[in-house]
Amino acid sequence: MNSNEIYVSLDIGTSSVKVIIGEMVSDSGKGSLNIIGVGNVKSEGLRKGSIVDMDDTVHSIRRAIEQAERMVGMEIHEVVVGIPGHNIMLHPCHGIVAVSGQNREITNEDVTRVIEASYAGSIPPERVNMGVIQRQFILDGKDEIHDPRGMIGVRLEMDGTLVTGSNSVVANIIRCVERAGLNFSDIILQPLAAGDYALSKDEKNLGVALLDIGGGSTTIAVYEDGFLKATSVIPVGGDLITNDLSKVLHTSTEDAEAIKIKHGHAFYDQASEDEYFSVPIIGSDQHQQFNQLYVSEIIEARMEEIFELIAKELKRLGVTDLPGGFVLTGGTAKMQGILELAQDIFNNPVRIAVPDYIGVREPQYTTAVGLIKYAYKNARLPGGVVSSSSAVSEPIEKRVPKQQQQHQPKAKVEKNPEEKMSSKVKKFLGYFFE
Repeated sequence: MNSNEIYVSLDIGTSSVKVIIGEMVSDSGKGSLNIIGVGNVKSEGLRKGSIVDMDDTVHSIRRAIEQAERMVGMEIHEVVVGIPGHNIMLHPCHGIVAVSGQNREITNEDVTRVIEASYAGSIPPERVNMGVIQRQFILDGKDEIHDPRGMIGVRLEMDGTLVTGSNSVVANIIRCVERAGLNFSDIILQPLAAGDYALSKDEKNLGVALLDIGGGSTTIAVYEDGFLKATSVIPVGGDLITNDLSKVLHTSTEDAEAIKIKHGHAFYDQASEDEYFSVPIIGSDQHQQFNQLYVSEIIEARMEEIFELIAKELKRLGVTDLPGGFVLTGGTAKMQGILELAQDIFNNPVRIAVPDYIGVREPQYTTAVGLIKYAYKNARLPGGVVSSSSAVSEPIEKRVPKQQQQHQPKAKVEKNPEEKMSSKVKKFLGYFFE
């Protein structure tokens, strides 16, 4: 028997805000994803992956949501929110509980209790719990158990990794989502969602680094022995290349971005000397002619610098060997020649992760797709957030016109967001708002 659930992911990036509406078709416990709506708009209000203007960020979220809504003719109320890897900390945790049932059978409640026991009293006030990565369960001394439910035992333990984020970073993102008139069904760490979707089981077991190269920042997620080992963000990305091209070619950043996407090549040795294009000179109606080889020299120098910063950060994290190699994703990973340059610099296996769904076959959508897949899986784990199929409601024409909804109710939210904040937010960030 098939049952469909609707999930909407929200990926707020420095260069763009992406919204994906996905229909998860559940059949015999397995879920397949159909992408039915996509919104992608230029992001405003963020610098280097962090929110610097809340009003602009809210406006960008609304525009991306509206774009996705128009594709499906429905209205979005609830989203799965991605939290970037800024100020994320990973802490080993261990929980022990006595099995509560009379027949000593492990239930969902027992698993939830042992997870909660693993981090009880260990989260400082300035941090917020982003979830627990369950490495193994131990039942009466027997370890390496992946799912203890249904087993019989007396003492249940869990080894895991507690993921905590900065209270202010999470709170500001949630505030923007609320002010955009949305609720959230789940809050997920972006590197965790992207890695779970983009990396193979073998890569994660061997040791692999996922590099999500966006516009304003690059997120590094290191997996080892099947689990997330470390994550970090460096405040550099594709926007640096755009700025360099703008200065050298004497053109606007908008034209420089278009040139980077259409004609850019990150590996000078393979760039074309015969591919010419016209570049408008800023402040005049004149144009100049350049070839791909010329801009490739600029792009390669900047990308080489970014890769060297990544290598330096990996060394700081204590990562010395990656048999699984590197996996590139994010908007900048789409550029020609970036794969060859990465292979040359890292001297390791490198591939580019691209979602295999119609309408989102670009690396910039990897995180947004991963958020949906991770939320679907998370909803079926003990202690996971129960998913909601009401993220997309009935067609707009059957509801109050959206223009009326956007004026009065949303103005009130912006006037006093604390009062309108949902009970979910208060529960999630309780002490922060009290």
